[in-house]
Amino acid sequence: MSDVPAIVELIHDLASYERLASECTVTPAQMETALFGKSPKVFAQVATEAGEVVGIAVWFLSFSTWDGVHGLYLEDLYVRPENRGAGHGLRLLAALAKECVENGYTRLGWSVLDWNAPSIAFYESIGAAAQSEWTGYRLSGPALTALAGL
Repeated sequence: MSDVPAIVELIHDLASYERLASECTVTPAQMETALFGKSPKVFAQVATEAGEVVGIAVWFLSFSTWDGVHGLYLEDLYVRPENRGAGHGLRLLAALAKECVENGYTRLGWSVLDWNAPSIAFYESIGAAAQSEWTGYRLSGPALTALAGL
């Protein structure tokens, strides 16, 4: 639980990097509840250097109706710019891959912004394949509220 403030700080840093800082409103209290509450549905791994949290992988279980088993969905992977190149991102992804293999999960998935060339190159270097035939959709805000009211 002592890593929660650092996790939240890195989430906010990632939102700034993705040019969406105004949309990131998560608080340490929310993350503490999400990660350590009564029935957690969100999980996190941290990368540390000299005792400081320098990277995060925040994930949750997904499910494939086609495979009939769970997978992991990586919501956020972020390493501080000054700590990149030291293998932290690779080790975080390897930890998630190990989680999948040890639990019989068949997929590790995530999304990346199409302009984020360094991340795309990194993901492709470890064998990840873009799912270009799928288009992601999101329903939020007033549209979500309107649909819920039907």
